[in-house]
Amino acid sequence: VQLQAFGGGLVRAGESLRLSCATSGIIFKIMRMGWYRQAPGKQRELVATITSAGGTNYEDSVKGRFTISRDNAKTAVYLQMTSLKPEDTAVYYCNARSESAIYNADYWGKGTQVTVSS
Repeated sequence: VQLQAFGGGLVRAGESLRLSCATSGIIFKIMRMGWYRQAPGKQRELVATITSAGGTNYEDSVKGRFTISRDNAKTAVYLQMTSLKPEDTAVYYCNARSESAIYNADYWGKGTQVTVSS
């Protein structure tokens, strides 16, 4: 199983970034996919999730600025981030969690650093 997040970087406030998470070895179509982030000295927090049916959920502070999407054919999930703020600075992690009652799985990838300067 591999979840590889990439696309992070250093940007200025107001700019955009697109994160990608490539997966392999999972039954992608039954996974709820998510992006989480962890800032220095803080707990990991949910950023956005997308269900296998395409339903989305966002943390309040990113609503209207971030968009999560998935490509089942490519077994990948994306996070389009716009109007970035310094408080968005964190390591961003990709998560895959099974929605099946008979297949219990919860996978994490290594993170990608996003740094937003003011």
